Amino acid sequence: MNACADLPDFASLRPQQIEPLLRQRIDELRRTLQQVCGDEAVPLAQTDWDNLVEPLQLASEALGRAWAMVSHLHAVADSPELREAFHAMLPRVTEVWTELGAEPRLYARYAALREGPGFAALSALRRRLVERALRDLRLGGAGLRGAEHARYAAIEQRSAELEQVFSEHLLDATDAFLLRAEPAQLEGLPRDVVQAAREAAGDGPGHVFTLHQPSYIPVMQHARDRGLREAMYRAYVTRASELGDPRFDNSAAMSELLQLRLEQARLLGFEHFAALSLQPKMADSPEQVEDFLLDLARRARPYAERDLRELRDFAAGELGLQTLQAWDMAFASERLRERCYAYSEQELREYFAEPRVLAGMFDLARQLFGVRVVEQAAQGAWHADVRLWRVEAADGNLIGHFYTDLFARPGKRGGAWMDDARARWRRPHGALQTPVALLNCNFARGVGDRPALLSHDDVQTLFHEFGHGLHHLLTQVDELAASGLSGVEWDAVELPSQFLENYCWEWEVLGRIGRHVDTGEPLPRQVFDRMLAARNFQAGMQTLRQVEFALFDLRLHRDLRNFTAQSVAELAAEVRREVAVVFPPDFSRFQHSFSHIFAGGYAAGYYSYKWAEVLSADAYAAFEEHGVFDPETGARFRDQILGSGSSRDAIESFRAFRGRDPAIDALLRHQGMVGEV
Repeated sequence: MNACADLPDFASLRPQQIEPLLRQRIDELRRTLQQVCGDEAVPLAQTDWDNLVEPLQLASEALGRAWAMVSHLHAVADSPELREAFHAMLPRVTEVWTELGAEPRLYARYAALREGPGFAALSALRRRLVERALRDLRLGGAGLRGAEHARYAAIEQRSAELEQVFSEHLLDATDAFLLRAEPAQLEGLPRDVVQAAREAAGDGPGHVFTLHQPSYIPVMQHARDRGLREAMYRAYVTRASELGDPRFDNSAAMSELLQLRLEQARLLGFEHFAALSLQPKMADSPEQVEDFLLDLARRARPYAERDLRELRDFAAGELGLQTLQAWDMAFASERLRERCYAYSEQELREYFAEPRVLAGMFDLARQLFGVRVVEQAAQGAWHADVRLWRVEAADGNLIGHFYTDLFARPGKRGGAWMDDARARWRRPHGALQTPVALLNCNFARGVGDRPALLSHDDVQTLFHEFGHGLHHLLTQVDELAASGLSGVEWDAVELPSQFLENYCWEWEVLGRIGRHVDTGEPLPRQVFDRMLAARNFQAGMQTLRQVEFALFDLRLHRDLRNFTAQSVAELAAEVRREVAVVFPPDFSRFQHSFSHIFAGGYAAGYYSYKWAEVLSADAYAAFEEHGVFDPETGARFRDQILGSGSSRDAIESFRAFRGRDPAIDALLRHQGMVGEV
């Protein structure tokens, strides 16, 4: 740890230090487990919070923080040495977490605590946490014995290994591909994209494009060379599959993971993994989730059919594309957007320089939630791109810190995500530990002396991850197991992040952050009005795409029993025929890169994005009713949603803020899916 508010020192952690550090933490946790559950522990009837929960929290939190550092570095600064050290310890860390989550003696201790005379004297939150611990231990296999218990532990360990394999295959397949284009193929591409591709070519000829988002997306949206788009598309949708480099094929990992998940669920008495996955979530059953998704598909379908009809007519009439192929979709859509709304996403990037976007986002947090974000020296950072921010209350008191790592680079996994390095916690004996968040994106870095320029989609992504960060940072709960996102139902976690995205469509926000990078001219109001008119451009098709992914995920973990790559592909096609209007070519292998469900914790839970969208849209409607910058509504949202952690059920937090149960009306209105088509 460095001297900067005791922040984690990522820069000093070397691969050769990882094993001794983690072994020490693992040994400490195992010793603690033995102290509270072993033969020398206090008699079962004398179990209380102080001699059971607190010692385990101290030891497990220390291991959790150390492993969070290692995992984060593996995600953002991968190297052969770091990967080797990570893999050497992954089985050991998984093993001890499995032991902790499936220890029968620990289950007996928690049961004794709940039944003991001191239970009633605990705070309501601590009583809730004891009940939750008992549930999680049951779901972790603590009720299993003998060979079943051993098999459950083996499944947990093997699953962790396979999820890591899946993730690394995807990263390696993405990093391994490059396409060298000639100048004649560059027509239509934005100037900074061409310049970045030339720089990527180094001393070699031509221009180099990759499958990383800042390179891939502009090609698909703007390259007039259809052959270039097709080559990039084929490489992208066959990543980590049998149609690509065989070293990175995820087929076997995917199949084995699905088989293990079914076996795990049945060991615990569930018919399928979907039923097990939903136990700690808001949704009551897989059938409720399916009904929700199919209802949304039914509502969205007329709008999606209209979207596709308009796109095909335009592509045939204006672009000469009589047959609209998958690699034409983004290109034709961007041209249609330009014609209908007289602006392009690429032109908008000139107005969204990363420094101004950050400043405007932080000012919004001040307006809504009364907090101040101040940059400080990024001591201990893992890369030169990383910046460190201090979050303060209005009186200047420290709330927490977060790091931003915003740009794509080799060795960094794709996508955008928020991780926590440390949670808020009133540690035993009174010391308050402040939270630390890690906000990661994969934007294109600045070219030459220009700052990084963000698309409007990038701006929304940044606000989204900042929403997760605020959920972690602004918690008012002091109990470790209930602060921030800890214990929040998975299908409610996206509420704050999706909520904050709404402000990317408010003129007072975009008018503040939108300044042309070269001239300093403000974003024209008429351009914003066109953006707003285009907000729901192809919303029907986008909604059906998300429903398709979520329904595929649900049925994959509920219905499938033959876990071959072919059967997975057949299920994907079956779901697509039921709900989709857009059909990719047969060679598409999107499931081989579907890291959310195979490596990201969303297994049988991808529906959470649409489920939480209902919550977030309805929550934002409260601001629309009282003023979108209303400080009183902002304070209620901070207290009841961001501040409450998992101290109560997510639905209770929503009701406390909104005064009623959530309704889907606001989501449909925000996405333009109301009225006649």
